Amino acid sequence: MEQVLTKIKQYLTFKLDDVEYAIDVSKVREVLEFELSTITKLVGRDNYISGVINLRGNVVPVMDLRLKFNMTKTEKTIDTCIIVLEVELGSEIVVIGILSDSVKEVVDLDSEHIEPAPKIGTAIDTDFIKGMGKRNEEFIVLLDIDRIFTENELSAVSSINEEAETN
Repeated sequence: MEQVLTKIKQYLTFKLDDVEYAIDVSKVREVLEFELSTITKLVGRDNYISGVINLRGNVVPVMDLRLKFNMTKTEKTIDTCIIVLEVELGSEIVVIGILSDSVKEVVDLDSEHIEPAPKIGTAIDTDFIKGMGKRNEEFIVLLDIDRIFTENELSAVSSINEEAETN
């Protein structure tokens, strides 16, 4: 009798507009209520960099994922959250926050419920989509958080951290 092994991973699910996205929980440091977090605006930065927050004495840049995905700016509601993530930049880890309309739950997905990312042509960049998770006949877009932001964008974020440490 052959034993079939399926690899189960946990994902944090969140919403932007009506689309449910998910990030590998191993990348998630914590989830903050937007209401309780004060974002300090930065001038002269890309429009999707909302600003920075003070997270227990550490400066954490916050990105508006809706703007990065060419949607309208995130509106602050009772459900809006900041998901604090650890993103790889070369050999170092950069801590960033991303805004989400709401955080849903942590789900377990096994490999047989994940389909490859769709090929949509060259008009839309799908390199940051790991795949499409299927749960209860609905799809969840699985994001590769290490590929959403370019190396230049993450370097700019990393420089925000360095500037804050020297001040």
